[in-house]
Amino acid sequence: MNRKTALSVNVNKVALLRNTRHLGIPDVVRAARLCLEAGANGITVHPRPDERHIRSSDVFEIAAMMKDWPDREFNIEGNPFQNLMGFVHDLSARGLALHQCTFVPDSEDQFTSDHGWAFPQDAECLQPLIEQAHARGVRVSLFMDPIPEAMAAAKAVGADRVEFYTESYASAWGTDQKSEALSRFTQSARAAAAIDLGVNAGHDLNRDNLTEFLKAVPGVLEVSIGHALVADALELGYTATVQEYLRCIDTAFASK
Repeated sequence: MNRKTALSVNVNKVALLRNTRHLGIPDVVRAARLCLEAGANGITVHPRPDERHIRSSDVFEIAAMMKDWPDREFNIEGNPFQNLMGFVHDLSARGLALHQCTFVPDSEDQFTSDHGWAFPQDAECLQPLIEQAHARGVRVSLFMDPIPEAMAAAKAVGADRVEFYTESYASAWGTDQKSEALSRFTQSARAAAAIDLGVNAGHDLNRDNLTEFLKAVPGVLEVSIGHALVADALELGYTATVQEYLRCIDTAFASK
């Protein structure tokens, strides 16, 4: 029986809106809590060094709030050569739960994530950092492009999962290139499954394209969705929006 994909809500864009004023609204922790109350399986944050959206204080406040939700997961994304590993160490030292960290090869001033890790060139520097996370009981996912032959390399450096960078599928959705783009993710997921490497996915997935992606790509354990979900929530509210994304997931799995 297929395990249904978990929905992790990325609350970065809530923080971005808050940071445009000094009023503390919208409240990022409240947004995360409302998403969990609506049925989201986890919360994701991506604290960049310049704190242009998620701030350091947000990370610890959300982690503390997650104590009320022991059946849900907290995921931090970021570049392990910038500030990510500091959060991994500090959360552990404070006794706060961190279930997964997603290593993303962003530059400090990068507008948004736009590529995955490259092998073999990144292997030597990633392995000791993955070991550090594992020593603190944290699962590691590597942000990766859909390249089937790269899955074995990700597994070899100790990654527990990969998170597919799905922008190429999202950009091709609704065009003649969609099937070709989608097939790369299907092949990569099969390559990962063959070596017991877990698969996550995220970037520009939305209510329109999510169901079709999950129908075609086997074994996706988690999707991390932020921009589209927060944009939808401006019109629908957090509760209705999270429930809509969960419905998209349910629809995909009803056909399997």
